[in-house]
Amino acid sequence: MGWSYPDMSLEDLMKLIKGFVDILILASGYQSTGHFAHWDSNNIKNAFQWAIFFENVISRLCCLNDQQDSLKELDAALSEMKSSPHFPQGLEQLSSTTLGRARKFVLEHLIRALPLREAHLKAFMTGTIEVDLDDIGRIESDPLNTYLDELLLKSATLDPASEGRSFMQELGTSPKAVPNLTSGYGSDGNFTTLSIHELMKRHLSVSCMSSVESGLNILSKTLTESNWSLLSDMLVTKKLKPPEGLVAEGQVINSDTWNMWRTKNLVYLLDKRTIRLVSGASMIFSAPRVQWLQVLERLDISGEGSDDNFSETVELLLLGCAAGRWSTLVDHFMSISYDSLTITRMYNEVHNLLLRRYSNICADKEVMNLKEKGILEHLDVLLSSQVRQLWKLSPILAAISIPPWSQLFRLYVSEIESQFKQESFEISCCKDGKEHKDSGEVAERIWCLYIFHVRGSHIMNETTSS
Repeated sequence: MGWSYPDMSLEDLMKLIKGFVDILILASGYQSTGHFAHWDSNNIKNAFQWAIFFENVISRLCCLNDQQDSLKELDAALSEMKSSPHFPQGLEQLSSTTLGRARKFVLEHLIRALPLREAHLKAFMTGTIEVDLDDIGRIESDPLNTYLDELLLKSATLDPASEGRSFMQELGTSPKAVPNLTSGYGSDGNFTTLSIHELMKRHLSVSCMSSVESGLNILSKTLTESNWSLLSDMLVTKKLKPPEGLVAEGQVINSDTWNMWRTKNLVYLLDKRTIRLVSGASMIFSAPRVQWLQVLERLDISGEGSDDNFSETVELLLLGCAAGRWSTLVDHFMSISYDSLTITRMYNEVHNLLLRRYSNICADKEVMNLKEKGILEHLDVLLSSQVRQLWKLSPILAAISIPPWSQLFRLYVSEIESQFKQESFEISCCKDGKEHKDSGEVAERIWCLYIFHVRGSHIMNETTSS
């Protein structure tokens, strides 16, 4: 039978839902321009009223005889709206089900806004309390005391682990124009109860993140100090030359150099800045390509811009390729044991892998997920004539991010090969006396490729299609 809601057409309801989406976008704490969104208690109360309205609509739909047909029509319309490449991915779970609990949906967006500034939190709590007092005032003569009594009763059962000009007026619609906004007390509780639960969940999450961050800082500091201690021991106690002298073409990599390379690159993988970039890349590249391209454009990634900005953007793109398999890759890297091989042997095995994988390029592309394909295609364009930009980034990053079937991998290995085969693998100098070819760095990059694409080929194959 299709849509049969008596008070409103599906088209009119979808217009209101689109306005609701705009409200939720602003509830993230930012405007589309990137500036802070100004939230006061009136704006927050309006957002709550919209949430109550949509809960009431879904509740009435569920009481209809042909409720399933109407809900299916609504979900189909919502799916079409969400299919737009410009639809915000943070709201992709929007459905008739989430509209049926719209109060919780709004609260999650308001409370999880980052950063949750003091003014934002104050306005949020003021709006929450005012909405509940207004609701109680419809049936009680002394709403304040009733509110406090109910709050005291519920406080004992709360579980921390459980679940200027108003820009709202600029949206051009007002929930006050829509009838039937009485909230009542739903099965999820009133706004205050829901808010306390969400704030506790946020506090618990922040506490866990702080603990993890502290642990990472300690581990990173320990690894860094260990790395310098190892280097000092190598240079002083064992009277060895700097690492560049330890990686001659036909010389076996000793265990000290092996462990120093592993420690150095592990420090990068576990660094707080790297973890934040991984998190940001995961969020950015979860959006459709047209959206993340717009984000990158705002970062000024053109070759005419800052070289540092360009390098950081390349780093973000590479991390986007590896973000979905980060834990697996780190686990593999931490588990590797010493293997007495020469750089030549490692390079030959990497080169043979390149030949084998390139012959199966079509099959390998099929198992690569669309997100990583899109990122790599963009990297191919950015780095096609300046692959040396990769030398500004950690050697481990290129190894874990670029698959052997890609054009970028071939360019990267070719650049390594051109340096690897120059004059007996020695360090040469520019006219100003500065080193421009570091045999130790070339050897380290070959080693990283070997660790992941030869010794960890099964890991790379399994995670590429994840």
